[in-house]
Amino acid sequence: MYLGIDIGTSEVKALLLDARHTVLGSAGATLQVQRPAPGFSEQDPQTWWSATQSALHALRAQFPLEYAAVRAIGLSGQMHGAVLLDSADRVLRPAILWNDTRSAAECTAMLAEMPTSANLGGSLVMPGFTAPKLRWVSHHEPALFAQVAKVLLPKDYVRLLLSGEHVSDLSDASGTHWLDVAQRRWSPELLALGGMRAAQMPRLVEGCDPGGTLSASAAAQLGLRAGIPIAGGAGDNAASAVGMGAVDSGQGFLSLGTSGVLFVVTPDFSPNAASATHAFCHALPGRWHQMSVMLSAASCLQWARQMLGAASEAALEQQASTLSPAQQAQAPLFLPYLGGERTPHNDAQVRASLHGLTHATDAAAIAYAVIEGVSFGLNDGLRALRAAGSTVQRLSLVGGGARSAFWAQQLSSCLDLEIVTHAESTAGAALGAARLGWLASGEAGVADVCKRPADVHVYRPDAAQQDLLAGRAARFRALYPALHAL
Repeated sequence: MYLGIDIGTSEVKALLLDARHTVLGSAGATLQVQRPAPGFSEQDPQTWWSATQSALHALRAQFPLEYAAVRAIGLSGQMHGAVLLDSADRVLRPAILWNDTRSAAECTAMLAEMPTSANLGGSLVMPGFTAPKLRWVSHHEPALFAQVAKVLLPKDYVRLLLSGEHVSDLSDASGTHWLDVAQRRWSPELLALGGMRAAQMPRLVEGCDPGGTLSASAAAQLGLRAGIPIAGGAGDNAASAVGMGAVDSGQGFLSLGTSGVLFVVTPDFSPNAASATHAFCHALPGRWHQMSVMLSAASCLQWARQMLGAASEAALEQQASTLSPAQQAQAPLFLPYLGGERTPHNDAQVRASLHGLTHATDAAAIAYAVIEGVSFGLNDGLRALRAAGSTVQRLSLVGGGARSAFWAQQLSSCLDLEIVTHAESTAGAALGAARLGWLASGEAGVADVCKRPADVHVYRPDAAQQDLLAGRAARFRALYPALHAL
């Protein structure tokens, strides 16, 4: 048995996987995000540990014998978050998360100081990344900054409590803007640009290699065997790729979760800063990937549910799916930038908007507009990836949005790609974490562990739907530049 733990933004999920590739079950515990000021997004790292314990205790209650047989642990987690520790490993402040945009000014300054930083870090420096967050802390909380002994990413703080070690993997470390992504090591130049020292960084390992072992105290607390290996693990996107078997060049997935991600494996390091895409290390040695990221995806539908007072996101999807093509053509257009945007605009200040509202606009039309707007945003990301040199013909769909057949079909038509769902689509990152734990145990190799799950549904582009979407997509793309100056 192998245990995968995914430290998400809205949930910690734990999953049990056996050596026959059967997911025996999973359990989760919810998390809340604090927004103390506009553009701020924070979590107390202790809540990740509490949620991890809750999820593992629930999993243990469901599968006591299988849980006790766990031979390795893998970790995945939300990327970019900054956990600041003092010399006694005490948390100094709430973690600043990936969707926090307070450090936009620091990004501008860093780019001016080192215009070529993307050649090392694989991307334009963006407010979500870890490095500008620490520059912000140094400017706004200098007394606290002076106490920082270590900076850990979210999953690696949980690793610290599991193992007592400061360790990270290369895929997650790629999102800090402190890593030399081509050489797969910390960059002295990028650390200096961020005002940091190598001694403040965790030890680096490949995602499939051991990155610590379970301590006796954590084992007693969790009901597991002390000394079992904890894999280096991965950032949530690279972990999802491992879970979906996207480990070779040209393979990829689309994640429709809180954020929206298009991920394509590349044979080498291929940055393209002009496209506002990311070129990062994969969770396996000798592999990299390109990625486009939109900050708000399925979370846009959550916002619409709250705003409209709907019973659930599924209820809104059902309403949207009832619109005829003629009604869809008259629906408003939605720009899905509730918290700024990364790919392709790299604009922390842009905000979402609905265009074309009339007296006849109802909840179904707004729900449709929101779903379609996210699809158009993901299509912008695909266009950016293609401009960066990526090629892909088929994408696995993962994340909570993978439950929606309506959305999956629209994405296939909008992106002009085959979109495939799997039985494990909603557990991609936790499954990938478990697989990385399996690899770290040394009991099997990549070819045996990183298989693609069986297809459940295959969605192909619909020509009539594409005709409808084409004109609306052109208007959608024209709105951002028209509104940008405002």
